Amino acid sequence: MRPDLTRRDPTLRERMDDPACDPGTLRRTYAQFGAVNALVAGWRQVYRRELRPHLPPGRTLSLLDIGCGGGDVARGLADWARRDGRRLRVTAIDADERAIRYAVARPAHPDVTYRRALSGDLVREGQGFDFVISNHLLHHLTDPELGTLLRDSERLGRVRVVHSDLARHPLAYRAFSAGARLFQGSFIREDGLLSIRRSHTVRELAALAPPGWQVRPLVPFRLLLTHAGPHA
Repeated sequence: MRPDLTRRDPTLRERMDDPACDPGTLRRTYAQFGAVNALVAGWRQVYRRELRPHLPPGRTLSLLDIGCGGGDVARGLADWARRDGRRLRVTAIDADERAIRYAVARPAHPDVTYRRALSGDLVREGQGFDFVISNHLLHHLTDPELGTLLRDSERLGRVRVVHSDLARHPLAYRAFSAGARLFQGSFIREDGLLSIRRSHTVRELAALAPPGWQVRPLVPFRLLLTHAGPHA
């Protein structure tokens, strides 16, 4: 029986968010994030459209990745910038110590550093970044937490803020349910289906976003929530 996707269900809890979940299954989940994001997250397109136009050759700009998970998006962005003759210094943060331990244990990347932190920690430290991004973070948050994240993002981002997330849709649910069977021994399929049920539609996210933020769909079944910083 398929769930009702006409309404968002923020009460659902993903397995990997459980502090007591199986460590081996969690590590395999982090390890598979790179393949999943390459298939469904569309960050190559987002980089080209949202970030690269603001990346001048010959300069090094900074980027903050909030809720970085296993760090694959952070590393991908830094690699794409280098291939384009540009440079991004990426700070990747996550509130979950397990994610940071996994990311740090991977081969080091010269342009990526990891830290266990919340966006509010960096605001209190007076930090700032040219770009602020997140991937698959928004659906994890309550409405008040989303408001806090967006306020922090405005304070931290000088040029461009790009939060990318899933869009709730029955076709997305069915397609992921079938395709995610390829990812065995992890929480990818189970948590991914819960994530879709927790995610927003364009209208729902636009209703929550403060003035100055723009919400638009991205194929397939994605949402971009963006904000232009004072140095855009």
